[in-house]
Amino acid sequence: MELKCAFLLLGLLLVVFPDEAESCRLGFLKIGEDCVDEDECEENICGEHAVCFNTRGSYYCQCKNGFTSRTANFTATTGQCQDINECIVNSSSPCPENAECQNAIGSYKCVCLPGFQDKRLGSTFTCADSDECVSMPTVCGPHGVCRNTLGTFTCSCPTGFRNQGNSNTPCEDIDECDGEEHVCGEDGICSNSEGSYSCQCNPGYSNYGNNQTKCTELKCNRINSTSQKQDVAVMGDLLDLFMTSCESLSGSSREQRTGETLLENLLNVTGGVLSGGNLNSSSTLSVFFGAVENTMRLIAPQLNKHTTRMDNEDTEAWLTVRKDLTPPTGPVTLDTDNVQLNMSWETAVGSNYPGFAFVALVSYKTLNSTSVSSPVNTDTESSHRNTTFLLNSEVVTALVSNTETHSLPEPVTLTFRHKNERKVSKGLNYSCVYWDKAQGEGVWSGQGCVKAVFNSTHAVCTWSHLSSFAVLMALYPIKDTFELVWITRVGLTISIICLFVCILTFWFCRSIQGTRTTIHLHLCVCLFIANIIFLFFISKTQNKAGCASVAALLHFFYLAAFCFMLLEGVQLYRMLVLVFHTTLHPLYLYAVGYGIPLAIVIISAITFPSGYGTDRHCWLSPDQDFIWSFFAPVCIILLLNSFFFIITIWKLAKKFSSLNPDLSKLKRLRGFLLTAVAQLCVLGGMWIFGCFLFQEEGTLVMAYLFTLFNSLQGALIFILHCLMSKSVREEYKKLCSHVCISDKKRYSEFSTNQSSNSQRPLRSAPSTGESQI
Repeated sequence: MELKCAFLLLGLLLVVFPDEAESCRLGFLKIGEDCVDEDECEENICGEHAVCFNTRGSYYCQCKNGFTSRTANFTATTGQCQDINECIVNSSSPCPENAECQNAIGSYKCVCLPGFQDKRLGSTFTCADSDECVSMPTVCGPHGVCRNTLGTFTCSCPTGFRNQGNSNTPCEDIDECDGEEHVCGEDGICSNSEGSYSCQCNPGYSNYGNNQTKCTELKCNRINSTSQKQDVAVMGDLLDLFMTSCESLSGSSREQRTGETLLENLLNVTGGVLSGGNLNSSSTLSVFFGAVENTMRLIAPQLNKHTTRMDNEDTEAWLTVRKDLTPPTGPVTLDTDNVQLNMSWETAVGSNYPGFAFVALVSYKTLNSTSVSSPVNTDTESSHRNTTFLLNSEVVTALVSNTETHSLPEPVTLTFRHKNERKVSKGLNYSCVYWDKAQGEGVWSGQGCVKAVFNSTHAVCTWSHLSSFAVLMALYPIKDTFELVWITRVGLTISIICLFVCILTFWFCRSIQGTRTTIHLHLCVCLFIANIIFLFFISKTQNKAGCASVAALLHFFYLAAFCFMLLEGVQLYRMLVLVFHTTLHPLYLYAVGYGIPLAIVIISAITFPSGYGTDRHCWLSPDQDFIWSFFAPVCIILLLNSFFFIITIWKLAKKFSSLNPDLSKLKRLRGFLLTAVAQLCVLGGMWIFGCFLFQEEGTLVMAYLFTLFNSLQGALIFILHCLMSKSVREEYKKLCSHVCISDKKRYSEFSTNQSSNSQRPLRSAPSTGESQI
């Protein structure tokens, strides 16, 4: 169609311009007679963004670099060049990292992002980080710290300052006093300074040496107002120290003391109270614990070190203090020589953080078991009567800065080391207790103990509150079993009968008379009387006066028996070592055998008259170690008799080996053992089993052995010193023969008289029965 139109146009031109049609074709110029090619590119016919290329009789256009058209080659009438946006042609930017692509007419350029600068390496274009902290030293202000980051920077502000806007703006002062919340409390005056502030407390209030915490009321007179006059008089120095510490904090004291000085004074004063023995009542002990706790609350915030530990002979204190704007977190452990405290800082801080937190543990080394004369409120009290409680650990006071410690959100754990290491048994148990000041004047109580674990060396107590804590050792009265009671009664009955026969034997048997026989006689008399009193009156506790008399008589006669056992040992020593001095004057025997026990009983009765008689038996009381008025002499006598027994065995061994060489070894050994057992019985060796009754292992076995041997001591004496004595057996034979002969004579004479009387009439005659008997 286009070709057809061109021919029509050419024909029209030939008709209209016949002369011109005979000239040059399009794209050529008539120069003379010749047609010469016309250069269309001289007139920039392709436009500004294209390049013209002339051809013979025509031309064509091509777009410059950075431009594009719909066709590759075009004429001015058929195409137009458009700019190419190189920044979006490809999926990735043509610019390097940290650079931005910017399009231009026919081209593009790469510009570094803010915070980066052009760093060309030859013909390679790169963008490197720009350190604003070096190029702009004051960009964060005089109080800010500039920290360069990749492509930017941040301004870190110290405490008391903040950024004016975002993190890369200069730091400005924070006015802590300009806020709705009272940073100093309602009783404090806030003063702002550049980067900080300070609180000045009104009289009677204090922030405990930290001028950036709230002011709280001191209440310096709270102890005196709640304590009795006699208790205040006893602990005057301790309460004066509390007043001094309180006045030092309030600023009313002229003499300002450091926290370390006040803590040292507290330990000295506390040691004086403990060593003075004034804590003999529940009310006094309550005032003591309260004064120590309140004084520690005043001293702890004034300490400068994170951890402070001080001790003396009577008291030990360990404190850890934190003073930060934010509350401390995590676990905390305090460990004295014998007690360890484990808890968390969250528990110590509580819900109200005043700008400081502390944990303190005070251990009273010399607070002994005399303090348990106060009532005891434990789970074991109701189930066991006549239970003896002893403090078996150091008493400690645990306190924290949190004043709301009656119900802690998280329990605390105290680990105690036992003073007396013994296992839990039927007669012994441990209890975790605290000093409960809310119940009357004060009482040891087990309430609030969440968990308790005991072994022979330690007690682990977990509590839901804080106070003064300890571990009590409960000693239960061991009930006498039926077997032990039966063995005791039967054995004592047999011993009483045997001792009575021994007394008659030693008294009337002239062939064995001597110093040893006299000692045996009085030993049997003392044991005879003591066993009768023990068998019939040991449990008669209804009448206190009668029970005390029974206990005093048992005390006297058992000590007398042991004194005669000692005399037996002395006599053996004189016979075996001092061969020619084998007798003792009877006056000396009586003075030692009866005089020493009588003196001990009189002194004991005067010193502690209420020590005779207990709730269960008419015997010596364990209170105030009164039982040692019997145990101490007995232990001394057993120790001396052990020495005499060893010498006796040594001498007997030598004598048996040389007495009859032809005698068989078995017979010599049997005679030696019988003699040794006889001496062991007389010297009181069987009482040694009583020393093992307080051991953890084998207590029941030792109880049976002790009861069996000592209840049958009289029978053993009769067997070993009467039946096994040749001279005594001969006397028994003579007595039996006299009795038998006398019976025979009476029988034969009776028979003769009967036969003669049957034959003769009766007549009066003088009786000869007495002579015959």
